[in-house]
Amino acid sequence: MRLLLIILNLLFLPASMLAQKNKADSLYQLLDNEKTDTGKISLMCDLGFELHVNDPEKALLITNAALTLAKTKNYTEFQSRALGVMAIIFSKVGNYPRALEFNLKRLRLVEKTTNQENLASVLINTANVYVYQEEYEKALDYYYKADSVIEANHIAEMTYYTALNMGDVYDRMNMNDSAYTYLNKSLTIARQMKNNYYTGASMIGLGNSYLKTDNFLLSMANYKSGLVYVKEAADDDLQCEATLGLAKLFKKMNQNDSAILYAKQSLSIAEKDGFLPRHLNAVKFLSVLYKDIKNVDSSFFYLNYVQNLNDTINSKTNIRESQILSSNEQLRQLEIAENLRLIKKERIQQLQLLFIAIFIPGFFLLTLLLSRIRLHVRVIKILGILSLLILFEYLTLLLHPYVAKITNHTPVYEMLIFVTFAAIIIPAHHRIENLLIKWLTKNRPLNAGNKIKIKTTKIIKKTT
Repeated sequence: MRLLLIILNLLFLPASMLAQKNKADSLYQLLDNEKTDTGKISLMCDLGFELHVNDPEKALLITNAALTLAKTKNYTEFQSRALGVMAIIFSKVGNYPRALEFNLKRLRLVEKTTNQENLASVLINTANVYVYQEEYEKALDYYYKADSVIEANHIAEMTYYTALNMGDVYDRMNMNDSAYTYLNKSLTIARQMKNNYYTGASMIGLGNSYLKTDNFLLSMANYKSGLVYVKEAADDDLQCEATLGLAKLFKKMNQNDSAILYAKQSLSIAEKDGFLPRHLNAVKFLSVLYKDIKNVDSSFFYLNYVQNLNDTINSKTNIRESQILSSNEQLRQLEIAENLRLIKKERIQQLQLLFIAIFIPGFFLLTLLLSRIRLHVRVIKILGILSLLILFEYLTLLLHPYVAKITNHTPVYEMLIFVTFAAIIIPAHHRIENLLIKWLTKNRPLNAGNKIKIKTTKIIKKTT
């Protein structure tokens, strides 16, 4: 059964509604006019999602810019959103290791928040990537984690996804009892939600499950009922699956004409929509079926068809591998650019700290020099106080990165450490301030700070 992938409306609802082809242009215009950082990040994420199908390279570039801006501004929620879009982009090009990497990065961020819906969504999407890689045990582990979060927090609208996806994975693993349990659970939820499309997807899953256990009547009933619902939803992919499922069912029942009819329906839909895997499955089925009923010409025709399709798929695989290499290199270049930006920023900060370190003793020496000339005592005191204030603020500035690292950027612990530091440093500041002012002013000239008065006398010239 096809996995019902979750492009979760919790994070990507604005993007998931962008069906028009010109939506990307509208987003570009909105982005040009947006003034706020949060608005820009949100629009870039929407734009990246919108472009991920037709232009994944540009989508990756834009979404990475959103991620960089979110990191710079320390917006955790938007970092999570950007990481989620990047995971989807990598999944689209078949770069599943990278998709998994970004899902797990997002998971680490979301685990630090209280948003349980986001937590459930990233767990489901991580499981989806493991399904793509056919690592079903790991996929189930993450689906179970997601299900636990959903149950504990009563997120009713998400219970369907885990039930359907877990049923799908068990079906892939040929664990029929477990597959039936979860697919039936998903059907019950879909009916409670009164969602016909979900009902149809679950029924097609149950049709697959019943077919594996040779329960032909229930398999047929579920396939045909499910097919009605997915036709209403215009889901051609699930129509391909249901019609080929019916073809396999009729073949088992030795009703070969019906088997050929439904297999050709599946082939027609797949051919029209370009679903290569579905296309290949239908052609392979027809080739074997015609061989079994001794129709050599048709069997040979579809056998050649299989070969041609395999060549096409291999070509597509080569293209996908090229896209994977391209996306890896693009990401590497983006990481290099980001590292250079961070190095430049760190260099500027180091130069500023160095300047302050040179300025502090220089300022103190200037204060000392000025204390030796005729300036008002109040000016000398102000300069002395400023020297100490700059020194103590500089110490705080130097300590902050180490405190942040020790406390893992926990505001409460940072505050406690700096309050303790202040409790020690403030009394010391006052004592040193008094001693410094006393020392600076003790050897000043007695008339320092006093106005110098020049006494003038009139000279009267006596005349004789």
